[in-house]
Amino acid sequence: MTADVIEKPPLRDEKGAIRADFVDEAARAIEALDVPALRVLVGDLHESDLGALLEALEPEQRPRLVELLGIDFDFTALTEVDDSVREEILDELRPQTVADGVRDIETDDAVTILEDMPRAERTEILGHLPADERLALTRSLDYPEDSAGRRMQTEYIAVAPDWTVGRAIDYMRETAELPEQFYELYVVNADGRFLGAVPLDRLLRSKRPVPIAQLMEAERRRVRAGEDQESVARLFQRYDLVAAPVVDANERLVGVITFDDVADVIVEEAEEDIKALGGVTADEELSDSVWTIVRARFTWLLVNLGAAFIAANVLGLFEEQLQKMVALAILAPIVASQGGNAAVQTMTVAVRALATQDLSKANARRVIAREALVGLFNGIAFAVITGVLAYVWFDVPGLGIVIGLAMICNLVAAGLGGIMIPLTLNRLKFDPAVASSPFVTTVTDVIGFSSFLAIATLWFGLR
Repeated sequence: MTADVIEKPPLRDEKGAIRADFVDEAARAIEALDVPALRVLVGDLHESDLGALLEALEPEQRPRLVELLGIDFDFTALTEVDDSVREEILDELRPQTVADGVRDIETDDAVTILEDMPRAERTEILGHLPADERLALTRSLDYPEDSAGRRMQTEYIAVAPDWTVGRAIDYMRETAELPEQFYELYVVNADGRFLGAVPLDRLLRSKRPVPIAQLMEAERRRVRAGEDQESVARLFQRYDLVAAPVVDANERLVGVITFDDVADVIVEEAEEDIKALGGVTADEELSDSVWTIVRARFTWLLVNLGAAFIAANVLGLFEEQLQKMVALAILAPIVASQGGNAAVQTMTVAVRALATQDLSKANARRVIAREALVGLFNGIAFAVITGVLAYVWFDVPGLGIVIGLAMICNLVAAGLGGIMIPLTLNRLKFDPAVASSPFVTTVTDVIGFSSFLAIATLWFGLR
């Protein structure tokens, strides 16, 4: 197989998944150490596609692909793979190779690659970089995890307020190392303090003699380096920003965040919420080993087991009644299950609203009242449905009324629990996405079983 005769297969199928024959072709080139063929296959891939290929290859083939491509390998692709895959690859590469790779990419991507590495290995890699690049990366890595300082790139264009449009344009034409993409120029004083921004479209529409200070947006929205990345994402979403300058505590310009970084944050935060609602840790990935996943999921399952025993204990309190009327044992789980499903619906909406700050003290009472009414109306509707089905099934007079009343009680409780529990946990500074589900399930199970069996005991005189 040689580069001049190789036929490059399509990369992705009609559903967007990477094609198995493309992966096989790349794997054969790696095994054969056929660098020319490998360059033809993957040399011009976008970093996202290259990352997908890395994840599809066998673990031992991934670092070999990086080494075979050498300077042609785009290290930005390592930001597109699972954390565990990236760590495995980096463990197999020489520090000099990693240092050469991160030198050629933007600082925010370099930080993503380096931030999870052991400190000793990271220090060794940084030691292979020039002093100015090492300083920029070290400064970004010193900011808190999930902060704007970690997400920002330190490549930006800063000009003085006394420059003219013509001088700024000439500067951009003559400077060799500009950011790959930029949308505005930032204006700073002699101390590096941020003064404002000039959008590129405004710059290009202005005459050359016009002073930059005349075009500058002094009230430009900015981001603090220590600000949480989720707050930054909301800022971009609220004001439709494309880029935002990042400043330190002294208002000195230290970097810039662009919309592509914010898109990654939004996806990450949404994934965390979805995983948390299912009892899965935020860092669990498809590439994790069986043992790693078992350990991560065990605690959540143990908590749910405890909740199940609490609900089962409620059934134990009505053991004699259940023995006297078997229909109660059959129908009780229906009431509890329906309440659990309704609570999950409410809880999902509440947790997401809390994450986006759409749910706050200002509208909490109105939302709580709304969910209680939703539970009431759904409870009435399902009371009629389950009541009729229960009567038809067992032909026991009054059984339909009993299960109907219990259904109303539990769906109202589900609505209230689904909204009140996340709100309470959020007020207590716990993550509602992680902690809500066991509490909500326990509430609906306990109320579902107890209300149904208590009403049945009173209605039928079961003592």
